[in-house]
Amino acid sequence: MALSRNEMAARAAAELTDGSYVNLGIGLPTLVPNYVPAEVTVVLQSENGILGVGPYPTEQNVDPDLINAGKETVTVLPGAAFFDSATSFGMIRGGKIDAAILGAMQVSAAGDLANWMIPGKMVKGPGGAMDLVHGADRVIVLMEHVARDGSAKIVDACSLPLTGRGVVDRIITDLAVIDVTADGLVLVSPSLT
Repeated sequence: MALSRNEMAARAAAELTDGSYVNLGIGLPTLVPNYVPAEVTVVLQSENGILGVGPYPTEQNVDPDLINAGKETVTVLPGAAFFDSATSFGMIRGGKIDAAILGAMQVSAAGDLANWMIPGKMVKGPGGAMDLVHGADRVIVLMEHVARDGSAKIVDACSLPLTGRGVVDRIITDLAVIDVTADGLVLVSPSLT
C-alpha cells in the first residue's frame, strides 16, 4: 500500500539528524517540519531568509508576514532569525546546509535531478534548487513515485531540463526509499504501510 503525503513527510523527517541545518523545498517537503521527532533538534532554513522555520501554522496562529520561499505561511521556533536572500544563498553556496529535501519531476538512475520546469508550461524561474543541490551536503528527493499521468518519475535518463547532474543521494516516494549509488539505484525499503 502506498504512503500518504503525510506519511511520506514523516519518513523524510526520520532522515534528519540532530543538530543539522536543513533546507526544505516547496510542495511536499514543506510538510516535513510537522514530523520532526521530538528528540531531534534541527534548524530549518527557507531560502527567502528564515532560519528556524517551525511546523505549519494552525488557523489560530497564522501570521501573514511569516512566509517561506513557496509563499506559504509558516511558524518560527524560538531563536529564529530573519535575513535577506543574499545572506541565505551565502549559507547555501558556502556549504552551511547539511541536507536539502526537494521535490522532483524526474530523478535519473545516475542521480540527475529535474525539478524546475516542464517545457511549454508557465515557469517563474528555477528558484534556489540549482544552488541547493550543489551547496547541501546531502540531497533527498521527496516525491510521488509516478506522475499524475502515470509516467515514471524515476527514469534511466531525465527528459526534462536538469537542475543538477549526479546530485541526488536518496529518493523517498510513496512506494519506496531508494539510494543513488555509484553502482546504480538501490532499494533501501518498500513503503512501510
